[in-house]
Amino acid sequence: MTLQEKINAKTITMEELYTKIPDGAVIGSSGGGAEPRSFYRNLHTIADRLTKPVVLHGGVGGGAEKYPYFWDDAYKDKFVTWSGFYGPTQRENHARGVVSHVPTHLHASSDRWLDEYSYDVYLLGGCPFNRHGYSFNGLGTPSYRAIKNTPLVVLLLNPNIPIVYGETEIHIDMVDYIVEENSPINTFEPGPLTDVDRTIGENVASLVEDGSTIQLGIGAIPDAVAQAFLVKKDLGIHTEMVTSSMADLVLAGVANGSKKTIFPNRLIGGFVSGSQKLVDFVTENPSVHLYPFSFVNNPWLICQNYKMCSINTCIEVDLTGQIASETIGPRQFSGTGGQNDTAEGAIHCPGGKSIIAFASAVTKKDGTRLSKIKSMLTPGSVVTMSRNNIDFIVTEYGIAPMKARTVRQRVENMIAIAHPDFRDELREQAKQLMLW
Repeated sequence: MTLQEKINAKTITMEELYTKIPDGAVIGSSGGGAEPRSFYRNLHTIADRLTKPVVLHGGVGGGAEKYPYFWDDAYKDKFVTWSGFYGPTQRENHARGVVSHVPTHLHASSDRWLDEYSYDVYLLGGCPFNRHGYSFNGLGTPSYRAIKNTPLVVLLLNPNIPIVYGETEIHIDMVDYIVEENSPINTFEPGPLTDVDRTIGENVASLVEDGSTIQLGIGAIPDAVAQAFLVKKDLGIHTEMVTSSMADLVLAGVANGSKKTIFPNRLIGGFVSGSQKLVDFVTENPSVHLYPFSFVNNPWLICQNYKMCSINTCIEVDLTGQIASETIGPRQFSGTGGQNDTAEGAIHCPGGKSIIAFASAVTKKDGTRLSKIKSMLTPGSVVTMSRNNIDFIVTEYGIAPMKARTVRQRVENMIAIAHPDFRDELREQAKQLMLW
């Protein structure tokens, strides 16, 4: 059978696919830029025949569209989302009971899930097949374990998904059905930077030597850090998330990977999320390779990089260095993600550094200013990162060394980088709590 004959034999309509979704199915899917939007757009149309709720696992419910199955209360008992990471959409809908968080370290997320559950349906976004019969997942990586063990594997063929190299390929023989779609991929432009962001970026940059390998997250502070890196030389990138600011570093000649000890001269990541400029940069770029989180975020791989620097941010931190990055009190805000993975790798890397950077205070809508450095974390907050995995904590007021410091030293260092409005209060609270 020729490639085209295989494509024709496996191609069905979206309406036909909906008829194949079992009652009470567990559905996994590509997320982010490769989210199968046309599938979710009308998934609610199967609700009337469901006697058991459908479980959706992975990057669903967080895209640009308001899918009725997720947003409309008429379907809240028919569909439930299990999410490894909360974004704005999940936060907004959590109180409705339609989404629940799955706590996990990113490097273990897929395997730990598949140890306990199995998918009935696995959806993948991919670009048109090449002459060898391969599509590419594009902005992320497929789970080959899920493909092997799922009864119904569906490829949504989308001409807008780019070819990105690494473990991203999907052969036509791996899928049961093909559905054609033409949805735009999710992109977004970086936001503006404040003077505080830029100062924090400069402080972080002072800790990172030329030739280091870096990991950055997403948001204003990581973008400011990347801008401050523009004066550096020979940086390498090994990161879960490939961002717009990383493309800028490569295009500027700053991040050439020449000093990397593993995957030299290549940018290694787990998924791509950012601007159209970023998408254009990674498309068919031999210097960019994507691999599963089980590989990219494995701490024992990360620690083999040259002078690995893990740079992340948080919601709040206590005076001893405990990091809360995913909840505000007991309320879920984001997720663990790969923060622990990269920090663990960095602290076991010769010359590596685990860095947390954030603004010292936040101003609420009513004008009230709150310190993000606390004597104790807000009650109910999840400790995302142990104080044992931190080398430096950075704000706009300076750098607090944590590595090998006593509790007394940590408290003094943290108060020194707190917002001046809160230093006396923090010092008094530390005395009351006998933090020494």
